[in-house]
Amino acid sequence: MADLRDLGLSKYEARAYRSLLRTGPATAKEVSQASDVPMGRIYDVLNSLEGGDLVRTQAASRPKEYVAADPETALDALLEQRRNELENRRDEYERAADELHDELTSERAVGGQFWTAAMGEAESVELFLDRIGVATDDLVIAADETSPQFDVADVGVPLANAVEAALDRGVEVSVLMAPGTPESLPPEVGRRYQSHLSDHDDFAVRVSDDLRGTFALVDSMEVCIQVTNPLDGGDALATLDQQDAELAGDLESDLQAAWDEADPFSMDRLGD
Repeated sequence: MADLRDLGLSKYEARAYRSLLRTGPATAKEVSQASDVPMGRIYDVLNSLEGGDLVRTQAASRPKEYVAADPETALDALLEQRRNELENRRDEYERAADELHDELTSERAVGGQFWTAAMGEAESVELFLDRIGVATDDLVIAADETSPQFDVADVGVPLANAVEAALDRGVEVSVLMAPGTPESLPPEVGRRYQSHLSDHDDFAVRVSDDLRGTFALVDSMEVCIQVTNPLDGGDALATLDQQDAELAGDLESDLQAAWDEADPFSMDRLGD
């Protein structure tokens, strides 16, 4: 059962307010007697209620009398107080998260290496999208329509969602596609490109004939890439994510060269 204490009142404040609703205008002594709030506490309790717009005083009366605000006004005031508290708390959490992000990022071993592997389509997609979701500065995605680990057409919409989320975080996103990739994407991706991505200042896309495979380069420090079966190039062995600044730096250099030679993207390449 709901209680006024659920909205932030103390036990004594809830008792005093309910008593005033029942009695009508009353002195502090009368409120104390009716609510079982100790006389030594009643003035602090009533002053707190008055400060929260739940009680008003009739100053002209002697001794001073207190009147409860009507329930609708009182509940609105309590809700507004709780909303303000939650908003302030959210701001505090966000500031703390920002400070911790900078602190923890600076503590990360830049030269360290860490591998994560995923087998199978569902696990590979989950890993790929998860790593895109951690980008904070820059993100490069290379997309080949012949990806052996998952179907680019099926992943197109979730990937578009991840790209938009990255842009909302202030991440610069570059996408390099193989010539056949745009035609393999679902129409929804084309609509999203036209409405949300094409004019975005931090988004760029080009098409390269030299692209083989699907991978992501995250914050120039992490590579999420497909590894094909050495005995059958058409089958995927796994999707690997490696946090390795040296490897990421080498790949970034190669990507830049491919990007410089890539063709501008045209809407004509998207499927109907």
